[in-house]
Amino acid sequence: MSQKPSAIIFGGLNTCSRALAALLVPPEGERLVSHLRIVDRFSVYPPTTYLGAEFPKVLAQPDVEYRQANLTVPSAVASAFDPPSGKAPYSYVFDLTGEINHDRSEVIAIKLTFTVARIIGLEAARRKVNAYVRLQQPVYETSDKGPHDEKEDVKPVRPLDVWWHETLRMLASIDDLPLVVLRIGFVYGPYVEFGLYPLVITVASIYGYMNKPMKTPWGPGKDGVNTVHIDDVSGGLWACAEWIASLGRQQANLTAGEKINFHNDKSKVKDIEGTCKPDVQPVAPVFNLVDDSEMTMAKGGSMITEFFGTTFEFYSFFENALAKLKLDDVVEEINEHHVGTWTEMLQTSNPPIVQTPLDAYMDHWALSRRKLSYNNSKIKKVIGYKLKRPQFTHDALREVVDKWKAEGSWPALEGRQTSL
Repeated sequence: MSQKPSAIIFGGLNTCSRALAALLVPPEGERLVSHLRIVDRFSVYPPTTYLGAEFPKVLAQPDVEYRQANLTVPSAVASAFDPPSGKAPYSYVFDLTGEINHDRSEVIAIKLTFTVARIIGLEAARRKVNAYVRLQQPVYETSDKGPHDEKEDVKPVRPLDVWWHETLRMLASIDDLPLVVLRIGFVYGPYVEFGLYPLVITVASIYGYMNKPMKTPWGPGKDGVNTVHIDDVSGGLWACAEWIASLGRQQANLTAGEKINFHNDKSKVKDIEGTCKPDVQPVAPVFNLVDDSEMTMAKGGSMITEFFGTTFEFYSFFENALAKLKLDDVVEEINEHHVGTWTEMLQTSNPPIVQTPLDAYMDHWALSRRKLSYNNSKIKKVIGYKLKRPQFTHDALREVVDKWKAEGSWPALEGRQTSL
């Protein structure tokens, strides 16, 4: 019988689970787990979400299984925990579920974030798994002074963010769940097409193509928008699982537990099953994970636009004031400049690109001010995690663009600036 644990990943096919699967069962190299099952609502044959060029190779391996399931149905989740005949029960659970689209209603956010995680968490506790790692996307806003450690009471801002936070409170209240929370910065890396940085990379390439500066209203750009490479998200998830499996929840709470405060509307939680009472402060191990770049808007914007041969600038004082008053108009005006150009770049690519996961439209969420500045020392000290990609660099950007280009998702334009 294999000494390696068996693992199950719930959700995240449209975010981070593909990279995590590649770490756990690499097509080449040593496996970390004996069997891997990935469960999500999407189809992979045919794909109904972006998969990237390498994930199908992961799925093609023996002892790797993808299961399409409706995770809002408790019986479907319970069935997903049943291992294949002759295989050991799943001992490591990675919870990467949660709605990430900010234009979805609050009802959908509750159903696809809070309710799904609760169903999985309760079943995992019933199955007595050894590790339950919850990935917490960058749904918080930190204060101006940073970076902030895990004891800082960072706050969710938008309705979707609030329910991501409420989900942590709920999971932390399941006493016999071996929970550890990994709270990450803004993700980038090969085949990562969701979130802030892939969008900024795409739009910066357009301004490089047009030979115009890329502008933002949020000067002087000192606010943190901390980055983390997808390789470290995967590595951090695995390190957290190994850590809590060796300790158990009680000792993990003593070592790294943090109080998770209430940041919701009392009237909204009272009728939703599983929510914690507002005056309760459940405790769970929490770790921040960002790289060492200490990325800010000004620094990140300058690095990315420089890569594409242009500059990153801020609106004038007058333009800035106007932008804050009329964000709707600014959103449309900004997008008029570049969305059509992105279509032109795709059409004139050699060969032309018919389908790409990359979008150039910047909505309210993308254009809103960001403040996320985390201290990453706790995960290094307590777990001993060593960053694989400690710095955000031009070489890392080149790898991202080259892999998109190789799979036919990024325009290949002779004589035009789409990457250095």
